[in-house]
Amino acid sequence: MRAAVAEERGRLVVREAPEPAMGEYDCLCAGLYGATCSGTDLHLLNGHPLFGVEFPTILGHESIGRVLACGPRVRHFQVGDLVTRLVNRATPDLRVHWGGYAERGLVQDWRAMQEDGVAPEFTPGTHWALPPDFDPAASTMIITWRETFSFLTRIGVKPGDKVLVMGTGGNGLAFANHAANLLAEAVCVVGSPQREADARRAGATHFVSYREEDLVAAVRAQGPADLDLVIDAVGKVGQLDRCLPLLRARGAAAIYGIDDYGKVMLTPTKVAGGFTFASYGYAEGDTHAHIVKLIRRGLLDARNFCDLDRIFPLEEINAALAAVKAREVIKAVVRLSDEV
Repeated sequence: MRAAVAEERGRLVVREAPEPAMGEYDCLCAGLYGATCSGTDLHLLNGHPLFGVEFPTILGHESIGRVLACGPRVRHFQVGDLVTRLVNRATPDLRVHWGGYAERGLVQDWRAMQEDGVAPEFTPGTHWALPPDFDPAASTMIITWRETFSFLTRIGVKPGDKVLVMGTGGNGLAFANHAANLLAEAVCVVGSPQREADARRAGATHFVSYREEDLVAAVRAQGPADLDLVIDAVGKVGQLDRCLPLLRARGAAAIYGIDDYGKVMLTPTKVAGGFTFASYGYAEGDTHAHIVKLIRRGLLDARNFCDLDRIFPLEEINAALAAVKAREVIKAVVRLSDEV
């Protein structure tokens, strides 16, 4: 099979790789589409220490596939199912960081394994069958939506809350979309000026450029103050600290992005009355059914995040990542095989 392999730091190539071996709880799948992640993909390619990257490795963690064959103990998937988050297995010569950028991949029947008292090999809850009428290219957004919705709801956003999101990449816009769907009174996005229209389509009620010298004054000039939550979707040193004075006493602040993971420092005294630093993580499987419902209701629309009219073939995945880096697209969609 063909797969996108990070051969060494900064070098991604599409080449032949071994097809994954099926276990008794596995489904072999055709790769259909994958979405780029401007954070994780680029960090992995550049050897971000958080991931402990060993090269060469197959990248891709936002892939959608279709089941071709099922192992003998699979009972919650069937041939033909549209499924989320394809993975591959490492071999002695080739590592995987999920491994979804490939013509073939696996999903595992983690529910059957749990029912049989067997520990799932992959994270439970990442592999689900989707409604058969879902567009597989648009469905690549589901992984981002599940992760960010789980992260946000663990912190807690109530109707009437005021939320500030730092970042206008796919994750930042997803947080804004979720906050709006949770009926936040104000959703202020701080990000790239060229993404203002995208942020407002996602649900932002206010927008401020990250280039403003005094972010606190710029946000207050637009109205929002005494915020309930500030969330940094990028994770750059100093960014969250710049907005802490906007938090109400006993509000919450969180960092989701990993750009400067382990280096970010905060100044707690910037919030009179103290605040909670919310580091609760996420469990994307817990939110799958809810995300499907939101898509059905039209409250999550992949076209607000991806250009579905400009889909890159797997052989051009470097062009897809370049388009993301150049901010031509928020997230690029890659066609993984000819079986779409």
